[in-house]
Amino acid sequence: MDKAIFIDRDGVINKDFGGYISRPEDFKFIEGVIEALKNLNQREFKLIVITNQGGIAKGEYTEQDLESVHKKMVSLLENEGIRLTGIYYCPHHTSDNCDCRKPRTGMIEKAVKEHNIDPKKSFFIGDKTTDIQAGKDMGCMTFLVKTGYGGRDKICNVEPDFIVEDFFEASKRILEM
Repeated sequence: MDKAIFIDRDGVINKDFGGYISRPEDFKFIEGVIEALKNLNQREFKLIVITNQGGIAKGEYTEQDLESVHKKMVSLLENEGIRLTGIYYCPHHTSDNCDCRKPRTGMIEKAVKEHNIDPKKSFFIGDKTTDIQAGKDMGCMTFLVKTGYGGRDKICNVEPDFIVEDFFEASKRILEM
């Protein structure tokens, strides 16, 4: 079984402007993310984006809008020689009570099955307590980054394994382990 880095999107790898990132032109990588992803990719980690996208259920944007944003993200990464193993998103609203919306683990479970991943050898990097809870519930080591929400959502009462400044610092720590 393989090892993976499960990564929340908004506020972790791209700037979170407080609204929904629903247009390709609004997608901007946080400084250091490209270098960090390159380093992780070279060490044979599967890189998997796990993102809640409740704005779809709210009618703020469509799945096609989201696909356009992801197409830009993937294209920028491929131009840098970085390959994502997968992108999983939950289009539901919190009130839909689905199995995929973090802190639930449905998206991670699907990725684990589809890509032969051992969660216990894997990591989850996020900016919200819901990310940390999902990672913990799957047995992953967790990193809370101070970018984006920096854990201020306080939805879940959970402690991350590590608190770091940003994705780049998380990647450095992972590579040192």
